[in-house]
Formats: sequence, structure tokens, C-alpha cells
Amino acid sequence: MNSDIVFYSDCRHFKGYIPCKPHKDFNVKCATCPYYDKTIGTILIIKLGAIGDVIRTTVLLHRLKKEYPYHKIWWLTYSPDIVPSIVDNTLNFSVESVEILKAMSFDLVINLDKDFQAVALTNNLKYKDVKGFVMKDNMPHYANEDAKHKFLTGLFDDLNMQNSKSYPQEIYEICGWQYNGEEYILDLNSNYEWNIPNDGKKIIGLNTGCGDRWVSRLWPDSNWIDLIFMLQQNNYFPILLGGKQEDEKNKYFSNKTNALYLGNFPLNKFISEVNQCDLVVSAVTMGMHIAIGLKKPLILMNNIFNPNEFELYGRGEIVMPAKECQCFFRAKCINDDYFCMDYISPNSIYQAITRWV
Repeated sequence: MNSDIVFYSDCRHFKGYIPCKPHKDFNVKCATCPYYDKTIGTILIIKLGAIGDVIRTTVLLHRLKKEYPYHKIWWLTYSPDIVPSIVDNTLNFSVESVEILKAMSFDLVINLDKDFQAVALTNNLKYKDVKGFVMKDNMPHYANEDAKHKFLTGLFDDLNMQNSKSYPQEIYEICGWQYNGEEYILDLNSNYEWNIPNDGKKIIGLNTGCGDRWVSRLWPDSNWIDLIFMLQQNNYFPILLGGKQEDEKNKYFSNKTNALYLGNFPLNKFISEVNQCDLVVSAVTMGMHIAIGLKKPLILMNNIFNPNEFELYGRGEIVMPAKECQCFFRAKCINDDYFCMDYISPNSIYQAITRWV
């Protein structure tokens, strides 16, 4: 009965276990389908990391789509919700996902994580070529010579501090490509409606947190409050941004200053909220990367990282403490003499805002 029905497993839309989207939407079948999109192989990106790290890795997709237009792209991550929809298949890191990937064959694997779970998995995959990091002698190691620079700057602070390359440039070079300013790719859900009573004033998003781990990046509450008052007195409209960890802090700021705080939201809605802003002020956080992905002017407060690693695309500036940070790449401040984030003044941030709005 079904002997004359054909299917094309090399089609980009083919799922294998459920109907494909063209079939569901238009009731077409493979033999006569006008949406047939032939593929000739599969590429895997392994970038597990935090959401911000995944966002900034999306710059690779521009070149991958150009170099491998007939390949499917898969991505393995801890943050599948942020991976752009142009990726053909996104997997959350799990035992089930690992088993799936180990059964597949890839033309290219790009592993940009040096974590043991990432390099161990990479060693157990079948591929024609690999870029980035693998396991060698039971330890993380660079897979190709172009990845050696990124590997060494991750091991030695002095080399990291000397680095003059941005993260997007580094990962392009790991793949053997020249970086030409390719932007982040970030999906934006436009279904959310916002009624922000800004009366025509420029909306300044204040992303007040930095997560529980990297508390060395925290700006003092008193500075945020001073900046809010400064903005309000000069005809700007500040709104408070953050997630669950910043909820109490933002409620406190709102009570003290009457600045608008709309609450903490799921990721897609938070991205939409950031998109309402004319400019964003942030420490090095997920919100920073979202602002960059949305092409918003950004005032970035940085103390513990090499500022060269951040690509702002000419839309904003990095403000560093007036007193040098003594805690390079440390999650907690170890300096007993002073806390360097105290030496980023509200006025310095305000002046930077006025240069970019």
C-alpha cells in the first residue's frame, strides 16, 4: 500500500519521527514538494556555556551559512532557548543528547568549550574535521593550531591581559577564518506589548545585576540610586532591568527613586523588554550580550576582564574603575584596600550615556 511513497531524509525539513513543517502547513509530500531543501552533511557546534556566551558565539553562523550552505547545523548547549532559529537542530546537554550525537557523523565539529564534559564528548564523536578543543592525555587540549592562542589565554592571566583580540575574532580564527565584524544573531519575539509611560523621553535601561557568582562586578546600590536621580533630573526615563536574582534589588531601587520596574520575565520577554530601551547600562552579564544582539548603544562597566574581548560594534563604550582592579578574572574581590567598582562614579556613567543617546 505504501510501497510507492518516497521520503527524502536529506531534506533540511525532514524530521524522521514526526511530520515536517511543510507537510503540516501545506499537506505536501516529498515526491512533489516544492520546499525540498537538499542537504549534504551536518555541522555541530558545541558551546555549552552561559546564555551570554552562547549569544556571542552566534557570530559564527554568518560564515557557516556562507561556507556550508547545504549543510545542517546542530548546536549542543545548556541554553537552547537562546540559539537562533536559523540553526536546524538545537539540543540541550543531557545523556539523551549525548547518545544521539555519538550515533551521528559530522563533517565538522566546532567545540568552543574546554570543560571536561565538552572535550570528552568531542573525542567520542565521529567527524571529518574538528576545530576548537578536545581531550588529550586525559586533559583539555587544543584540537588545531589556530585554537592554541585561545587555549593559552585561558590558562595564564598574563597572556589573557595581553590579548588584543575580541571574542568573536578569536572564535573566527579558531575556525581558520578572518573576522569582518559579523554581528550577533538574536531572535526577537515581537508579540509582547509594552506601554512604557516615558512621554517621549529616551529610555535608559539599567541592568543592575551580575549574577550570584561574579560578585566582584557588582556596582554599589548607592551609585545606581544616584545615577537614577541624575537621569530623571535631566529628562531621561530610566527603567530597571534584571532577572530573578535582581528582583528584590530592583524593587528597592524603584521604591527609593520611583524608577519604573516592570518585573522579571522569561528570557524571550526580557529580550523584548530590553528592545524597548534607547540605551542600556550594564556590567558584563547576559543582559549586556542581549543589548549588543539587539544593536542597542551600550555603556559597559568592566573591571575584572580584558576589555579587548568585548565587541561593541561601535555602539557604546567601556567604563573602567578610576582605581585599577586588583582581581583580574576573579569571582570575588580579594583586595583589602579598596573595592574597585566603588571607583566607577555615577557621573562617569551619566556622561557616557549623554555621548551615546
